[in-house]
Amino acid sequence: MTDISRRNALSLALMGSAGLAAGSPVTAAAAPAAPTCIPPGKKGGPQWARGLDNQRKADLGDGRFLNPLFAGDHPDPTILKDGDDYYITFSTFDSYPGLVIWHSRDLLNWKPVTAALTKNLGSVWAPELIKHEGRYFLYIPVKGNPNGTYVIWADKIEGPWSEPKYLGLGNFIDPGHAVGEDGSRWLFLSSGNRVRLTDDGLSTLGEPEKVYNPWRYPSDWIVEAFAPEGPKITRHGEYFYMITAVGGTAGPPTGHMVIAARSKSIHGPWEDCPHNPLVRTQSNDEYWWSRGHATLVEGPAGDWWAVYHGYENGFWTLGRQTLLDPVEWTADGWFRMTGGDLSQPLPAPKGGRKGPHGMALSDDFKTLQIGPKWNFFKPSPNEAARASVAQGTLSLVASGTAPKDSSPLLLVAGDTSYQFECDIEIEAGGVAGVVLFYDEKLYCGLGFDEKRFVTHQYGIERGRPANPLGRRMRIRTTNDRHIVYYDFSGDGGKTWARFDRGMEVSGYHHNVRGGFLMLRPGIYSAGAGTAKFSNFTFTAL
Repeated sequence: MTDISRRNALSLALMGSAGLAAGSPVTAAAAPAAPTCIPPGKKGGPQWARGLDNQRKADLGDGRFLNPLFAGDHPDPTILKDGDDYYITFSTFDSYPGLVIWHSRDLLNWKPVTAALTKNLGSVWAPELIKHEGRYFLYIPVKGNPNGTYVIWADKIEGPWSEPKYLGLGNFIDPGHAVGEDGSRWLFLSSGNRVRLTDDGLSTLGEPEKVYNPWRYPSDWIVEAFAPEGPKITRHGEYFYMITAVGGTAGPPTGHMVIAARSKSIHGPWEDCPHNPLVRTQSNDEYWWSRGHATLVEGPAGDWWAVYHGYENGFWTLGRQTLLDPVEWTADGWFRMTGGDLSQPLPAPKGGRKGPHGMALSDDFKTLQIGPKWNFFKPSPNEAARASVAQGTLSLVASGTAPKDSSPLLLVAGDTSYQFECDIEIEAGGVAGVVLFYDEKLYCGLGFDEKRFVTHQYGIERGRPANPLGRRMRIRTTNDRHIVYYDFSGDGGKTWARFDRGMEVSGYHHNVRGGFLMLRPGIYSAGAGTAKFSNFTFTAL
């Protein structure tokens, strides 16, 4: 056991652990032992199934699944059961088109439907997807100008979705929609607040009011901040259950957690669960860190599940990934999440109809897949007009001078190691290339103009060695567990030369830079003219 594991175990023995109320008597035997099982992906440990482009997927095909449910950055999941169908979406921050909605009928296998938000409102945090009286709604908190919450709506899940309508609410975040026993509609908000909605769900009535003081963890636990957020309301039996995240969503791996309260009325009073916290990473040794922000959902066979997010041990760069945890309703009228640390395979949800899973990240550019696959970073209002496809080629009009100000096109990759490559052709005065992009101040990559390469490193442009290939070449990027290197080819990939500048990128993440994002592979076009991209292939390793 490591020193930090001993400290965590001692703290938990003294102060209580998940499954015990704060202040309950505990003995040293109650402290969690260091994990003894081999983590996933390691030799002798469980292995993920592999899907499109060799990407890992949860469904093992033998009646079991292995988390993550969604690999790569899919934080703050909001899930909707709509008859036999399930829909889910996530925080998309500064990537547009945003709020990609995915569909499943078995909770395990998911395909993208549409990107519901096309207008850049700012940084999109923790949305809420619901259906009420036959209409779909997305409530969208935004950090922008101004801060606040918007709503969009559609009569069909695939759209068209409405233009955003501003609801106000300032710095309140993470709305959770609820319909009371009297038919009233509400948005529950961060820090134990709520606000009344009009019957059509498109306006608020009155000001936010404090209705709940969230359960507080013991004072010596190692957390990022109290930060009560993500309240989600589920009605089950005679109770409304409020599931809330506390402890901060990043920072120390042991910070984030799931708590619950219940009430027989939407108007309270709210009773804390005696088993809080229901989920919490208890040691740096666990495979999933900072687990929290849960929503409950009924499975196809009537069983219950929780979806929430967490960071993969050692891979903050992949962002917060979506996890699936089985839920058991207990005789005392509460519920438990029973999946443990989620590092091992679990029985799959029963019932439902299995469909295809995932989305190929490789692209032949026969169609323009902006939204479900590619996203612009902080686009201008007319950004989409920069991109077009014809005869298997993506044309991207130049913008800015480098990745930082060119609004690159990015993907969400969910594996710890991968390669991607493509043919790139530039016009005179242009510069284009490949990137691993966190935000405009933290990225790396390789680009070229007609005379020189340009090395992107630490969010700045560095070495510029001579380019022997002129305006056209194929570039391959390898990210091997944070070790990044590049190869280039002048004959379409028949022969390769190694570019003489490798990088290490394990620090390109939120706890260094902030922003709650992930390190995303992508392409950019800057300078002058138009860059052309073709034969884009992605392979998880």
